[in-house]
Amino acid sequence: MTAGPPLLEVEGITKAYPGVVANAGVSFAIRHGAVHALLGENGAGKSTLVKIIYGLVRPDAGRMRLAGAPYAPASPAAARAAGVAMVFQHFSLFEALTVAENVALGMERPPPMRRLTARIRAVSGAYGLPLDPDRPVADLSAGERQRVEIVRCLLQEPRLLIMDEPTSVLTPQEVEILFGTLRRIAAEGTSILYISHKLEEIILLCESATILRGGKVVAGCDPRQRAARELAEMMVGRLIAPAARAAAPGGAPVLEVAGLSLPPAGPHGRALREVGLTVAAGEILGIGGVAGNGQDELLAALSGERRAAAAAVRLDGRPIGALGPAARRAAGLCAAPEERLGHAAAPDMTLTENALLTGAVRERLVRRGMIDWRAARAFAARVVAAFDVRTPGTEVPARALSGGNLQKFVIGREILQRPRALVVNQPTWGVDAAAAATIRQALIDLAAGGAAVVVISQDLDELLELAHRFAALNEGRLSAARPVEGLTLREIGLMLGGAHGMQAARPEAGRLAHDPA
Repeated sequence: MTAGPPLLEVEGITKAYPGVVANAGVSFAIRHGAVHALLGENGAGKSTLVKIIYGLVRPDAGRMRLAGAPYAPASPAAARAAGVAMVFQHFSLFEALTVAENVALGMERPPPMRRLTARIRAVSGAYGLPLDPDRPVADLSAGERQRVEIVRCLLQEPRLLIMDEPTSVLTPQEVEILFGTLRRIAAEGTSILYISHKLEEIILLCESATILRGGKVVAGCDPRQRAARELAEMMVGRLIAPAARAAAPGGAPVLEVAGLSLPPAGPHGRALREVGLTVAAGEILGIGGVAGNGQDELLAALSGERRAAAAAVRLDGRPIGALGPAARRAAGLCAAPEERLGHAAAPDMTLTENALLTGAVRERLVRRGMIDWRAARAFAARVVAAFDVRTPGTEVPARALSGGNLQKFVIGREILQRPRALVVNQPTWGVDAAAAATIRQALIDLAAGGAAVVVISQDLDELLELAHRFAALNEGRLSAARPVEGLTLREIGLMLGGAHGMQAARPEAGRLAHDPA
């Protein structure tokens, strides 16, 4: 661990909201130049704590010290002025503006544009995060967009950099670049508070960790001396059973897509080009791809948010490509998009109301034109209980839930409707290890019951744990699906890179989990 006095000291921080105590007497310290992990399951209090540190939330009790001086930021601007910067999980960038214009918007007193452009080039190049300041953000990959956020923080020369789920949309190569940058930043004396549910990353990157459970600190450790499963069990306070993959499917085709082509939905969208797939009863098809290659567009086309030729999508042989979302749900096809707050759930509606939005038909929540609110509340309560959604009740707005708990609600709401086919995009994005295990097992159980399941994810480990076959999206085209068994990282890399017509490569030594490629 980095020697010397702590940069940030947090002592007895407490914050309560109606019906829940988010932080209860939290105390920990981050040393100068340390990469310190903040771990905990969804709802453990991590988000509230970092919002307090960054000046977004005022604590009810407790105190903080930064470099030995009292620290109580009244706003993010005050935190930045004190030397605290934060890169959020969701990028706060305007796609129509250039890199330099976005960076300027995030600065209190930006220099003239010519000088700022030169500084962006210098700083991004020095830290191995090259950026073209004149390039529109709409043209950037997810990894490049994150570079913009990081460089914007580095231009402020922070003493503490908070990173919230920074690798959730990055390729493995982009993760390596990010880690190299973070190690260099730390070596130069900047402390990093790192939040991630990817525990293998924590072990590789962080030298100390604080673990929260139920708003309280339950442990502190050097994660380099722990196994990922041990860290996960410290977070949740119990053993976590690995998911058991469903048996190989032997049923008839349930979901069939053929020749599905759609133009981009907007100026920054991706066209779908001749997409085809077949998913049998009891089968899980995994679809991987780097962010921005058509994942959202494919889900919209399958869910009915975007319509195509009737025969382009079939469910149990019935053409449904021209039907909208409600009609497809009635037929048995349910879907859960990646963006949980605003797309999968209406932020200001209660959980009961959000349960009604997609469950009205299949759960018979509307009778003779009248909403059966008792049945809607009961359905929402079943989702909360079955998926361990941490909430004071079903009448709280969706925006009041932590991201992981809302994700559990959204996925659970679809699974409990017992669909014939389910399409989900990023099903475990931003959820803790225990919640991810719950969601994955629920998807496996749904398939085992005879449903056809399509899982779209950027997490290759997740796809290879769940899926029977794997396909890759690249620039709106879907590769031929390959059996997961025996598939190597080299083959997956070729598929992700757009080698859609590649023939089956010779099996290489070892299965994927042991492939050094």
